[in-house]
Amino acid sequence: MPTLKRVAVVVIAAIMVAGLCSMAFAEAPVKEVVAKASTVPWWVWPLSLFVLTFLLGVVAVLGGLGGGTLFVPIVGGFFPFHLDFVRGAGLLVALAGALAAGPGLLKKGMANLRLALPVGLLASSCAIVGAMIGLALPTNILQIALGATILGIVGIVIKTKKSEYPEVPKADALSTALRINGVYHEVTTGEDINWKIHRTPLGLGLFVIIGIMAGMFGIGAGWANVPVLNILMGAPLKVAVSSSKFLLSITDTSAAWIYINNGAVIPMMVVPSIIGVMLGSLVGVRILAKTKPAAVRYIVIIMLSFAGARSLLKGLGIWN
Repeated sequence: MPTLKRVAVVVIAAIMVAGLCSMAFAEAPVKEVVAKASTVPWWVWPLSLFVLTFLLGVVAVLGGLGGGTLFVPIVGGFFPFHLDFVRGAGLLVALAGALAAGPGLLKKGMANLRLALPVGLLASSCAIVGAMIGLALPTNILQIALGATILGIVGIVIKTKKSEYPEVPKADALSTALRINGVYHEVTTGEDINWKIHRTPLGLGLFVIIGIMAGMFGIGAGWANVPVLNILMGAPLKVAVSSSKFLLSITDTSAAWIYINNGAVIPMMVVPSIIGVMLGSLVGVRILAKTKPAAVRYIVIIMLSFAGARSLLKGLGIWN
């Protein structure tokens, strides 16, 4: 029964988003969505998006990435949709995945509200600014910037050596005042892990930049959340991954409304993508408790490298 209830919630959420998207799209100027030269039947694209986003939902939870981080460069580079619509859908995809995974992660004690809420407040405010900037820039400039950003993310993923349990000698004054600490049960070892964080002011400052980039490119912010929470601030890896996933539900909501209000969201793209990523995220949460997030590291690196190169070359007019 719990599984049936979750599926029902997924379907209802998709229908609600479809309604919102339909209203926004009806009132906004219509842009070209699919390339005129495309002879592929229309139903192929929603079906392809559903299959793709289901897989991305699983990988995103395991890697602590927002679904949009993988969705935007892959769909923007290899599907015939305008980048504005892809970025709008990407934010909703990341948001849907976070909403699907969040309750399970909170129930298991891996996501921490005291850790996610302060950084989420800053990131969500800045994501609004980023979304407005992104919609004002030319498409080719965005493609180039997106490609360069994705390749930069690959470099961060490769060079960053995540720590399962970072050593934090002493919690700083700000994290102590906000009572950002906790205990979670590590299933693989059977131990209860006590944790705390440090360097909180610097971490909050970085989340300002992360929020702007998340809104501008529609890629969520999981790619940056995890290294900052884990390496810089000292949260255990699973706490960082889980809190990052929950944090996306706060950050992406703000930026998503900017895209909806500007008509940059289409039901044909959003509905199958949301259903796919939410179902994939539910599967990913079950897998996360029993495996190490590093297990999907190489898959994420390969996918992002290829998609980032494609986006960069497309923006430069070399590979259209």
